This record gives sequence, structure tokens and C-alpha cells, in this order.
Amino acid sequence: MFSGSIPALATPFRDGSFDEAAFRQLVEWQIEQGSAALVPCGTTGEASTLSNAEHHRVVEVCIEQAAGRVPVIAGCGSNDTINAVLHMTFAKKAGAAAGLCVAPYYNRPSQAGLIAHFSYLAENTTLPIVLYNVPSRTVTDIEDETVVALVKKYPDRIVAIKDASGDLSRVADHRMGLSKDFCQLSGNDELWLPHNAAGGRGAISVTANVAPALCAEFQAAISANELSKARELNDRLFPLHYAMFSDASPAPVKYALSRVHDWFQPDVRLPLVNASEASRRAVDEALEHAGLI
Repeated sequence: MFSGSIPALATPFRDGSFDEAAFRQLVEWQIEQGSAALVPCGTTGEASTLSNAEHHRVVEVCIEQAAGRVPVIAGCGSNDTINAVLHMTFAKKAGAAAGLCVAPYYNRPSQAGLIAHFSYLAENTTLPIVLYNVPSRTVTDIEDETVVALVKKYPDRIVAIKDASGDLSRVADHRMGLSKDFCQLSGNDELWLPHNAAGGRGAISVTANVAPALCAEFQAAISANELSKARELNDRLFPLHYAMFSDASPAPVKYALSRVHDWFQPDVRLPLVNASEASRRAVDEALEHAGLI
């Protein structure tokens, strides 16, 4: 259902509030530069610090600005199942193509709890679901057997997975347990190349926020099996992948965007703080290496 370079969009703030004008510019730039879809209100979008009203406005603005040119996968995850349903219901009404639903964090549900959570979403909403597995943040891991069970139970409702587990063997495990057409997207930029080689379709990317054209070109090279070109582009992007996590994300990527565009402020919301001096140096060096500044 999805493929290509898909940025997990940062949410710009100005004077503590959602900067709608800057966000519209970011969405427009992403589409112009070749991004295949857009993800508002994911981890990089600081969804955990947005009120529900802000969350819904960010999704709404993204869909309005995209205007059907690319699909929007709205971040809909929550550690409260009922609140996730609220987000998905709103996103569906607003025109999203799917909802990105992270494993519930903090609660630490069992695998049975995960099945119950995602089953409830599938049965009580009509928006297609992209599973999001990022155990480094949520503590809970959506195990391979759970993914297979959920997709087999709801083949028309659970359409893809963003895998940020860092375990490349899962791509093959999912392919063996499910149809090879099941959409797998990398959630780790530094593993984008091997993930696609193993059968992935693209990435929901942090780096694509600041290097959308390079990331789109990189994905096109992989898809065309132009491995030499893909490796060359990967070498240009690789330091940037790591620089994006040289401090608590999304502070580094927001700083990077502020270096590339004067209309984007680097501010994050508490409990995060702006990128450290060391992080800013790492980002600047990576941007120079990639030829972006």
C-alpha cells in the first residue's frame, strides 16, 4: 500500500505554539522534493506533548496542504486504546490514508494485550492500520508471531508495519509468515538499505525531513536495483542518520531544519530541550558531508 521515502514530519513550534505556516511550508517542500507519503504526529512530530486538539490540527493541516498529491499516514498511537480510536476516527474523517499506531507505551502490555489492543482498533475504526514497533521507546516489543497473527486476523485492516526494532531478521520472518506483498517499512534510517534488500518497501524516515530529495533518490536507486548508486547515496546520508540521534530526538532534526530553512525554528517542547552544542556540531558536519549546506 505504501513505498518510498516517507518523512516522519517534525512539528514546528513558535513561541510555544504549533507554527502552522512553517508546517505548511514543510509539507509543500517535502512533496516538491519527492517524498512518497507524509507522517504527521509520529515520534518525530512530538505527538506525546501535543494536546488532542493540537494533534488533530496538525493532522488536518498536513492533509489540507498535501491536497491528495501524496497519502498521509496520520500518527494515531496512544497508550490508551480508546484515545487511539479517537485519533483514528478523526484522521479517517479528515482524509488520512492510514493510521500509524505505535505499540502502547508505559503500560507494558503482554503479547495478548497487544493483540487485544490492535484488534479493538481494527474492529472499532475503518482507517487502515500501519503497525509501529519501536521497543527502544515503548519497552513493549510486537513480536513476529503477534504481527503475523494480527495481519492474518485482519488482512484488509492491518496493511503495513514500520519496524524500528533494529532486527533485520524480522523482514524475512514476516515474509515467511505472511504474503510477500505485506508492506514492510524500515523505521531505522541507518538500516534502510539492508532492510530494503531483505524485502522492505521503503522507510518512514527522520533524515528525510532535512534531505527529502536525497532520500527519495536513494529509495529510487534501491527499487531499480541500482546498488552502486544506492551505496553512494547511502554513504552521503549515513553520517546524517546518526547525527539525527546525537541528542534526544527530534531536537537534532529540528536544528538541522533550522539550518536549511530560515522559516523553521529549532524549538522542542519540555521535557525535551534544544540540541546540545555537541549535537549541533555533529549535525553541521553531517549536513556538510551530504552537501546540504
